Amino acid sequence: MFFIINKIEQASHSTERLRNPKSPNSPMVLSVYRNKVRTIIYTLYTKKAAGEFRDNTTGKKIARRHWTPEMKAFARQKIAEAPKPPFVFKMTVVGWLFALFFTGVFGYLIYDSVKPPLPKPEKVVAMEQAPAVGDIYFGRYEIYREKGNPLGMEGNFGWFKILEVEGDVYHIAKSVEMSKQHKPGSQLNSTDFETGSMTPVKISEQSGYDIRFKSEDGLTEIYITDKK
Repeated sequence: MFFIINKIEQASHSTERLRNPKSPNSPMVLSVYRNKVRTIIYTLYTKKAAGEFRDNTTGKKIARRHWTPEMKAFARQKIAEAPKPPFVFKMTVVGWLFALFFTGVFGYLIYDSVKPPLPKPEKVVAMEQAPAVGDIYFGRYEIYREKGNPLGMEGNFGWFKILEVEGDVYHIAKSVEMSKQHKPGSQLNSTDFETGSMTPVKISEQSGYDIRFKSEDGLTEIYITDKK
């Protein structure tokens, strides 16, 4: 972002009746000016004008610490008479674009923080609920002969039914029709289940998209993906 400060001369006054504190025989001139600040975002004029005395012969500025009381009084008078700036603060076209952009961003952030959350899909709500007796789910089970060893593992897809819940322990029966290959749930029996329960399991993970059960010995795992 560029940043430019210019001194804009408002008036120039002869000081014939004032004595030059640095060179008594050299005339002085009082310049009254106002600073103008320009950036890519805005243009700014200082509200208060300022003044500086210069040696009219050498053009050198006379430091304020050398000003006499008469010079200070003369400067105050002429500074007070200086014309007002055309404006104090004005946004540029780019500045307005930035302002509109950030207003939009902050407006969206505020709206996003206060707007009500979108309703969850029915499937997600159903999967987040604690399994209860009679609930029927679709998924896959895996039974290992040796924990962590996939050799000889039994795995099938199909429907499962919650037969009993004892605290955090679930007794689950699998459908009488299971498939070694994945098939849509609609193609498999979801009404007839074995009378006996599989190895009791506990929930190891649950979200709105899946439920995972695992037995105490880690040999039986059931992965649920849908609820009937």
